[in-house]
Amino acid sequence: MKAKSVIKISIISFMSVFVLAAVHAQTASPEKKQASSSTQKKEEKKYKVTFIELGSVRCIPCQKMQPVMKAVEEKYGDQVKVVFHDVWTPEGQPFGKKYGIESIPTQVFLDENGKEYSRHVGYFAEEELVKVLKQKGVK
Repeated sequence: MKAKSVIKISIISFMSVFVLAAVHAQTASPEKKQASSSTQKKEEKKYKVTFIELGSVRCIPCQKMQPVMKAVEEKYGDQVKVVFHDVWTPEGQPFGKKYGIESIPTQVFLDENGKEYSRHVGYFAEEELVKVLKQKGVK
């Protein structure tokens, strides 16, 4: 009987920690919530282009795109958000469906409003890819 009481008390104590954490999260000051929300909006709007690479780490042409993505991120990271989705994984498959991918690698370019303005299938040389970025004012 004593062991059951100890277990019940332990469970109640454990659950109360979660309740307190939830209450604290809900009672965070509105200023903090609004600040993080506005910071997030600024973060989203600061990029002129979102460059989405849809491929797989196991695909040879996709592997050749990795240095191109890295170079774009290093040179234009303040203006271009580079995103990679491995569409051969359960986590990446929804993005393959979302963008209607039929072949990899596929590059999708979104403007600052999230609207697709360009798409390319296959290996995309850095020099040619940069031309697509410059269409939206990337310098």
